[in-house]
Amino acid sequence: MSKIFPALALSIIIGGCSSINKSKVVSTKPTVAMTKNNSTAQVTNIKATGEANNYTFAVTVKSPDTGCDRYADWWEVITPEGKLLYRRVLLHSHVDEQPFERTGGIVAIDPEQKVIVRVHMSTDGYSPIAQQGSIKSGFSKVTLPQNFAAKLKSVEPLPSDCAF
Repeated sequence: MSKIFPALALSIIIGGCSSINKSKVVSTKPTVAMTKNNSTAQVTNIKATGEANNYTFAVTVKSPDTGCDRYADWWEVITPEGKLLYRRVLLHSHVDEQPFERTGGIVAIDPEQKVIVRVHMSTDGYSPIAQQGSIKSGFSKVTLPQNFAAKLKSVEPLPSDCAF
C-alpha cells in the first residue's frame, strides 16, 4: 500500500501537467508545457486592437526566466509559411513578473489572415508552443514542428543586450 500511493500521486501530477487547452477563443487560457528543461516559454494570450493593416498586439508570455542568463528575448508574428511580419524585442528578463504582457505593432495584416505568434528564449531558441489564428476568428494553441522557420533567429531586429 505504501508503494502504491507515491506512484499514484506521481501519475496524477504528470497527467495534470500534460493536459492541453485546445479551445478556439480570442483570449486563450495559460497552459504549462513540460520539456527536458522542465518548462519552456510560451505565448498564453493574444489581444489585438486596431484595424486592417494597422493592428497592435498585446501578447502574454509565460517563460522560465532566471535573469539575463536565460530569458524570453522576443515574441514575433509570422505567417504559416514562416515569413516574419513583426518582432517585439524584449530588453530585460521577467523573473518576478510571470506571466507578463507586452504590446507591439504595427502588424499589417487583414482580420482574416492566419498568423502564428511565438516566443524566443535567449538560450533555448524558439518555443514549439505557440498561438495560431486570426484577428477575426481568434487564436488557439499550436505545437510547431521542430526547427519551424528557424532561419528567422538571425533576422533583425534582435536584442543587443539584457538590461537586468
